[in-house]
Amino acid sequence: MTGTAPSPSSRYPAGGAAFPHKDLTGISELAPWQILYLLDEAEQWVTLNRQPTKHVDALAGLTIINAFFENSTRTLLSFEIAGKRLGADVVNMHAAQSSVKKGETLIDTATTLNAMRADAIVIRHASSGAVRLIADKVDCPVLNAGDGRHEHPTQALLDALTMRQWLRGRGLEEFNGLKVAICGDILHSRVARSNMLLLSALGAEVRVCAPPALMPAAIERMRVTPFLNFDEAIDGVDVVMMLRLQNERMSGPFIPSAREYRHLYGLTLERLARAAPHALVMHPGPMNRGVEIDSNVADMIERSAITRQVEMGVAIRMACLDVLTRRARRVDGWALS
Repeated sequence: MTGTAPSPSSRYPAGGAAFPHKDLTGISELAPWQILYLLDEAEQWVTLNRQPTKHVDALAGLTIINAFFENSTRTLLSFEIAGKRLGADVVNMHAAQSSVKKGETLIDTATTLNAMRADAIVIRHASSGAVRLIADKVDCPVLNAGDGRHEHPTQALLDALTMRQWLRGRGLEEFNGLKVAICGDILHSRVARSNMLLLSALGAEVRVCAPPALMPAAIERMRVTPFLNFDEAIDGVDVVMMLRLQNERMSGPFIPSAREYRHLYGLTLERLARAAPHALVMHPGPMNRGVEIDSNVADMIERSAITRQVEMGVAIRMACLDVLTRRARRVDGWALS
């Protein structure tokens, strides 16, 4: 966790070569320098979002469709605010209002969206791989806002941006050697998967902790260290990221009771004392207070970064929308790359 970061120009190519992808469907598709590029691009939007006037015309005249086939509040709102602050026309399509409810196939939906000539489509879907399927059928950039148990790339990016700003506040920069514990329902969590991919790619030491029934098989292949004992998992870590129980994705009982789960895997003040004295507390939300995290931990002003994660989410999503639409906007250095 020491050292000075190289200059941006030395860690990724210039122009469109810095991010050569048409879509953002998963962290697994990104090289480490492409991750860093998106984090660096988000910094300007963090600054803008803290100003009285939070609007630019970078995406003026462009149309962004937020196609959410799965319920969401904070992610949808974050993408909507991001698009509008960039000057785009933003249209939200909710699953309950879509023709998918009437039996239309996902490919038919993709074809329909493509015919509307949107300039970017943000998709959230309950099925893993659904976003990639649509991305392959449309001409415009597609951003994954969460697909099944697969990935949630912008969540991992905003989490990384939150951690990096915290590191800088302590006079540090790099992720190398950063000890992060991700605890909770690992099995059903796309947030956990994307974070594991991103953090390990940037050199962090990632630990994952869950009850045996909620720990994926062969999780070590993702370059993480699994723990079944929560106290051991958070011993000396720099960041504790808690995850909620995703009951909507569970078929059958995975834990005896919420009370027993809290007793074994809930983050309390007493448990937090096992982490490093400076340890940061994170949670992607929504929280189940009193289950995976106690209120007096979640609301710690000096340690909790939960509201900061929400703030970083808007900036990251602005950066992703900006970067992915640069070719269509013929931004210098991007149009021909």
